[in-house]
Amino acid sequence: MIGQRLDKALSLIPEIGSRSRASILIEENRILVNGKLVKSSYSVQANDIVQITMPEPEPSDLQPYDFPLDILFEDDDIIVVNKPAGLVVHPAAGHAQDTLVNALLHHTKNLSMKFGDNRPGIVHRLDKETSGVLVVAKNDKAHENLSQQFQERSIRRIYYAVAIGNPKNTEGVITSFLNRHPVDRKRQSSVLDENKKIISDIERTDVDGRFAITKYKVLSSKSGLSYMQMKLETGRTHQIRVHLSENGLPIAGDSTYGADKKVKNLAAKSTQVDIKGLTRFMLHAGELDFNHPKTNKRLEFKADWPSSEKDLIIKWGLINEDQ
Repeated sequence: MIGQRLDKALSLIPEIGSRSRASILIEENRILVNGKLVKSSYSVQANDIVQITMPEPEPSDLQPYDFPLDILFEDDDIIVVNKPAGLVVHPAAGHAQDTLVNALLHHTKNLSMKFGDNRPGIVHRLDKETSGVLVVAKNDKAHENLSQQFQERSIRRIYYAVAIGNPKNTEGVITSFLNRHPVDRKRQSSVLDENKKIISDIERTDVDGRFAITKYKVLSSKSGLSYMQMKLETGRTHQIRVHLSENGLPIAGDSTYGADKKVKNLAAKSTQVDIKGLTRFMLHAGELDFNHPKTNKRLEFKADWPSSEKDLIIKWGLINEDQ
C-alpha cells in the first residue's frame, strides 16, 4: 500500500471493496490519516495511522419490481442469476425502480445491506446491455467473502463477444490503466503517456487510473468478424469494451466504442443490416466460478447466449448449432 493513492489503498479492504466506495467515505469525512482529513489522491506513507468510520445502514426506499429472474442457483448465502440484456443491475439515473436489484427485492427480502447504499447484494456488475452470469450476496458475511475473492482475483470470469475486425494475434493479454475519457464522461479510456501511447506498465504508481488486465483468445473468424473469449483478471468499468475497441476490435452493436464506424467495412451487406439492427452489443458473461462463501466449495456456472443472439452468431458462421 505504501506510495499508493489513499482511495486505491482503501479499496483493498474487504469491508470497502472498491475505489468508488473509498472515495465516498473520504468525501464524507469518514477517513482520517494521522488525525487529519485528506484527499483521495493522498499518497499513503509508512507508519500512517488511518481511521475509518463506516456509516450505519440506512433504510432503503427501493421498491420491489415484478420481473422474472433466471435463477441458476440459490441458498441462504447467495443467488446466481443469468441476467438478460437490457436490465440495469442497480438503480441509476433513469432507472430508479426497474433494475435487477428491484427484481431481487421482489424475489427475496434477504440481501446484503453492506454500506447502507442502494445496491443491496451487489458484489459485481454487468453493463445494461451485457447478458450473463452474476452472483449476488444475501448477507454481509457472504458479501465480504465474495468481495475478497474478487480482490484476490480467485474468481474466474469468462466472457464471449463478437468483435468487428480480426486481431493480428489469435490470443494475448491487453493491459492498461483505465479512467474516465477526458472528453466524453460517459466513456472510459486507457490512460496515455506524454507521447500519446497507452501506459501498460503495472509498476507505474503515478498514473491516475485503475490497472486492467484482459486475456483474450479468438475462437473463430469469418467475413470480418471475430468470435472471442475473454478472461478477466480485473473487473473495471467497460473494461472489455475499451480494451477491444482500442485494439481495433469494437464489439458488434457497441456504438459507444466505435462499432458504427467499423460495421460499414464488412463485405456482407446482410451482416451489416443484422448488426445495425441490434438492440444491444454482443457481449455475454458466459462463465463464473468461485468458492462458496460459507462452505468454500468451488462452484461453476455457465449460461448460453440468449437464443436471438445465438441465432445471429450461427448465421454469421462463427459457431455451429450444437455449440
